Amino acid sequence: MASGADQAVGMSLVVFSLLLFSYYTVWVIVLPFVDSDHPLHRCFLPREYSVILPGVAAVIFVLFVGAFTTFIMWKDHKPKKVA
Repeated sequence: MASGADQAVGMSLVVFSLLLFSYYTVWVIVLPFVDSDHPLHRCFLPREYSVILPGVAAVIFVLFVGAFTTFIMWKDHKPKKVA
């Protein structure tokens, strides 16, 4: 069973993910249909970043997974015995 701290961390990650998803959804799907002089546009970055930021995040994620896999494979590597 998860402790209270684990549950709090898990719930905060869920809330953060929900907020991020909602922000990105409004930014990419709703904002193009709102007039450009509407005050809502001040809350969001320019539209170019809606493609750049997820791309950078994906590259960082792939690099992290590759580094982690390399570390695990290197750690478990056992030299062959010479007979």
